[in-house]
Amino acid sequence: MNLNNSKKVLKRVIPFVKFRNVFFLITLAYILAGGILLSTIGLNLGIDFQSGSRVEISAQEPLTEEQVRSDFEAVEANLEPDDITLGGENNTIASARFIGELSQEEIAALQTYFEDEYGSIPNTSTVSPQVGQELAQNAFISVLIASLGLVIYITIRFQLLYGIASIAALLHDAFFIIGFFSLLQVEVNVPFIAAVLTIVGYSINDTIVTFDRIRENMPPTEEIESFEDLAEVVDVSLNQTLVRSINTVLTVVFAAAALFIFGGEGIRSFSLALLIGLVAGTYSSIFLAAQLWVVWNWKKIKREREKAPTEEPES
Repeated sequence: MNLNNSKKVLKRVIPFVKFRNVFFLITLAYILAGGILLSTIGLNLGIDFQSGSRVEISAQEPLTEEQVRSDFEAVEANLEPDDITLGGENNTIASARFIGELSQEEIAALQTYFEDEYGSIPNTSTVSPQVGQELAQNAFISVLIASLGLVIYITIRFQLLYGIASIAALLHDAFFIIGFFSLLQVEVNVPFIAAVLTIVGYSINDTIVTFDRIRENMPPTEEIESFEDLAEVVDVSLNQTLVRSINTVLTVVFAAAALFIFGGEGIRSFSLALLIGLVAGTYSSIFLAAQLWVVWNWKKIKREREKAPTEEPES
């Protein structure tokens, strides 16, 4: 595709590359803020990633948090949940979370109490510290393997710089979600990891579409005389894919928002991570990955030209 023809189709070209330093500063500021949050507040890890127990209670009538909490206090073991979540139709299901494992005596006592009180034995699940640690390690390894596979794919399809810029964008997206969850102290569980992997796939797809258009508009390297020439290629390519990126993310955001509002407490962390990650993924594709590529690629072009032997004029 000829760059001049592409420019004629566009009514106006937004100079994204011109404001690249602003985008870099925004990203750097967020990384610093996220690092401070993680080092001070940390993440609200669910029992999937640390030792703990979860008790799910079913009732015929709507439940309240105060009622459930008083019920646990009435158990012989005098239990005090760390967190109570209501769900189901008309809040007839309550899920109580305990940091630390409940003993067999405590589980037997609460099962007896709630069976007498509500006519059903509550479901109890327990995660040991070893299992929680293994789940956390496996989650990290799964994200790492997915990222490495994407780098290899993009490097083969495009160039190494495309792959490195894409991974920088993916790391930004994952860190954005983690930092946001640290700020809101939303529980981090297995569905959260599934949401992160989903965002990784969505973000890389958006980035590939952008890079594919850059490659189509890219003239031979010999015709790139200045950084402005390379920046023009990126700006035109970003403007061509901008409407597509916005329409795509809005479509998925509406679906994720519906899940967050109507999906219930069980998938609340998953849908929230999707919402945050979709916004972060669109931002990183346009304002980070492409901007990093244009800066790194221009430095590469300059190095190659400096190393290339200069031709002596014919006498």
